[in-house]
Amino acid sequence: MTQAELVFDPFSQEYFENPFDIYRRMRDEAPIYYDANEDFYALSRHEDVSAALKDHDSFSSSRGCDLAMVKGDEPPQKSIIFMDPPEHRHMRSLLNKAFTPRAVQSQKEVIIELIDKYLAAVNPDAFDMVQDFSGPFPVEVITQMAGVPEEYRQQVRHWIDTSLSREPGQIAYSEAGMQANIDTAMYYYGLVQERRENPRDDMISRLIAAEIPNDDGTLRRLDDIEICGFATLLGGAGAETVTKLMGTAAVNFARFPDQWTKLLDDRDKIPAAVEELLRYEGPVQYNVRYTLKEATLPSGTIPAGKPVFLLIASANRDSAAFTDADTFDIDRDRTEAQNLGLGYGIHSCLGAALARMESAIALEKMLDFMPRYEVQWDGLRRVQMQNVAGFSHVPVQVLR
Repeated sequence: MTQAELVFDPFSQEYFENPFDIYRRMRDEAPIYYDANEDFYALSRHEDVSAALKDHDSFSSSRGCDLAMVKGDEPPQKSIIFMDPPEHRHMRSLLNKAFTPRAVQSQKEVIIELIDKYLAAVNPDAFDMVQDFSGPFPVEVITQMAGVPEEYRQQVRHWIDTSLSREPGQIAYSEAGMQANIDTAMYYYGLVQERRENPRDDMISRLIAAEIPNDDGTLRRLDDIEICGFATLLGGAGAETVTKLMGTAAVNFARFPDQWTKLLDDRDKIPAAVEELLRYEGPVQYNVRYTLKEATLPSGTIPAGKPVFLLIASANRDSAAFTDADTFDIDRDRTEAQNLGLGYGIHSCLGAALARMESAIALEKMLDFMPRYEVQWDGLRRVQMQNVAGFSHVPVQVLR
């Protein structure tokens, strides 16, 4: 039987439902894939993706991180993920101060309190892991750090979800997505004005007070657009990463119950479990870059001036990098290859330590709350989003 033509369409229903079969064929048949219709390239092998993530001289972030942005005529909003050095370096050094080990550790009690609150409110006989638990709590953590008042924290999550959602075949924002972006920007702009008038002990107030160097060495303050851009990014990353990771965790531990048993028997394996979740089916599927010049990679070359998908989720399933790459194994050797689940190179996730801590605490609490559980498989619903993968609905029943 003749195999169907290899088509990578990151906006298709097939891709939304299961990208991993497509990724496997790309790694084998077209590691440097080219789409003539949309004029983009895609990298699927670990050695190529990791090399591109580190080569910011060739693979620029300044045009955006998704296809519509990179191909668009308008530059994206000011945000650290849309910057190249030296501008990126100055902003990163400033923002790193918000995620020092001490700053992250100071959130531990808040995280525990929020997780306990949401788990205490669910009905063990029938609840939705995402809607009732992993959706609400992470955005509370990050927006509280930023300085968003409690009554607006969940709204931030809904704006982000609407902004990222895509119907099959839809590359650019929907009308609702555009409106969600406008609403988010307007909300944060108003909050920045409030904090300029009345500073508090929160991240937005610290960004208002901060100074970064210009190219000539003089110092300047961040403007409102830069602060709003970072607050939007922070809310989005905080709302999506752990939310999707914990929903996927419930699904994969139900599919592979022997791995859940390992955790029940030895809680010390929780950090390793978080790493394997990020590798096996992490929330970030890809980032799109733009080639500033011809780029040479282990598998070949890409011409200048092209959008390039860096398929992080494919790279993390590459059998050339990981033994039994398609096997979910929390005991695997972590030294084999770089886990790209939270990025790599200068744009690696700013809040990676916070995301890991949230996920580890959530797993610990899940082990206590639902040592034996079932997923109601017919109620599973995947998200249809650009860049991000996971579940919107994971109905669960705790077994007595």
